[in-house]
Formats: sequence, structure tokens, C-alpha cells
Amino acid sequence: MLSVLIETLNDEEGLARTLASLIGGAVEGVVRDVVVCDTGSTDQTHRVADHAGCHYVAGGISVGIRQAKGDWLLLLEPGARLSDGWIDEVVAHMARHTMPARFSRARGSRAPFLARVFSGNRALAEGLVISKRQATALSK
Repeated sequence: MLSVLIETLNDEEGLARTLASLIGGAVEGVVRDVVVCDTGSTDQTHRVADHAGCHYVAGGISVGIRQAKGDWLLLLEPGARLSDGWIDEVVAHMARHTMPARFSRARGSRAPFLARVFSGNRALAEGLVISKRQATALSK
């Protein structure tokens, strides 16, 4: 089973978009829980997480890792929208691999080349699948 962790700061709209893209995974029984790791929001992030049935924690990803119930973690940023087929890909990866995997954006949704080169490359901009055991070891 998979726990989804979303680290956020004042991005209630992005959080709502990401949560909407996870519905299929919850219906299929792949997503066990969603942990929203809030690093100090002053907007309605808490309310969005609460209305969606997420587990809300104050703090970063390391706090969320300890709260997650799944054996595998999907780490996302608010605003990330998972494309069709993500459920099958993640399930297949969890079944055959022990190493982490990073998502990549579909060609149609990628920013132009120079925008990608000069943007601050954020670690979770495209998502990461990692076992809870590995994430726990790395977060210490």
C-alpha cells in the first residue's frame, strides 16, 4: 500500500488540484493514506486537507514519513497532477523494485527547455516513489 506525502506552504489551490488527481488511486485501493506536511501555512491549507480526509501534520516531510502508514511513499508537491496510468506504473514499480523512482512530466505538460534549465530544480517537483524504510533512513 502507498502513502502519499505532500509538503506545502500556503498553496491551498495547488493542494486541492493534487488531491483531486489522487482519487483514482484511493478508489483502486492503492493509496492508503495522504499526509499533508504543512511548513507554516497561513491560508486555508489545513481546511482543504481536513475536508479531503487527509492526515495533517505541522512540519516537513520527515514528520510526515513517521506518520505514514504505507510501506511505500509517494512524495509530491502541491499542484502536481498525476497523469492517466500512474496507478498501474506505481503498482508495477512497487512489485518489482526496491529502489526509489522519480516521475517525469508528460511531454505536453513540460515547461520549455530554457525554463527548465534556469528554474530552481525542486526535488519533489515531479514526484518520488520510495520505500518507507529507505525514506526513514534518509530522514534521520
